[in-house]
Amino acid sequence: MNRLMKESSELLDEEFFKRGPLDCARELIGCRLEWKGCGGVIVETEAYAAKGDEACHAHVRPSSRRFISEHGAGTAYVYLNYGVHWLFNLLVKGGRSDGFVLIRAMEPVSGVQRMRRRRRREAVTDLCSGPGKLTQALGMDGSLHGLALLDVPDFLLSRESSPPEDGPTACRRVGISRAVERKWRFVRSGSPCLSVRPGAE
Repeated sequence: MNRLMKESSELLDEEFFKRGPLDCARELIGCRLEWKGCGGVIVETEAYAAKGDEACHAHVRPSSRRFISEHGAGTAYVYLNYGVHWLFNLLVKGGRSDGFVLIRAMEPVSGVQRMRRRRRREAVTDLCSGPGKLTQALGMDGSLHGLALLDVPDFLLSRESSPPEDGPTACRRVGISRAVERKWRFVRSGSPCLSVRPGAE
């Protein structure tokens, strides 16, 4: 990260994730995510609560509940969805409730050519416009599961010191069959890189 970027942004640490999933998911919109030279601006997230949320892994999977108890806030929770796509989540723990934040979409900024080769797509709007696309473009897989990524030099998560005035839009989560009424998905509504536009759920 160059000097100018350091002056205009702040790195996120474990304390950021010691709050509720909704707070973290909302405030991650507009943050910069970098992994091994590829990255961009997060424009879509989803919150999942460990308790009382039927759409969360922890509701039905003892292994997910153990993961929460054994790992610290900000740990990567990565799983293979339907045996096809890796999905990248971050553990939220120590606040009003525990859970996960799924990183659903990002506007590419750096390493775009590398992302294009991995995705075999040219349009920037088709590189990270979905959770499976995002992990493929960044070269993320199950080897990251359980890592305290906030302490890994190849991983960077930062936010602007002066966040934009237009906050994220809350809308329904997508790709799930339970607790679909909860508006726990957060998007930068004007972004062309969203997986599903608000109102089209």
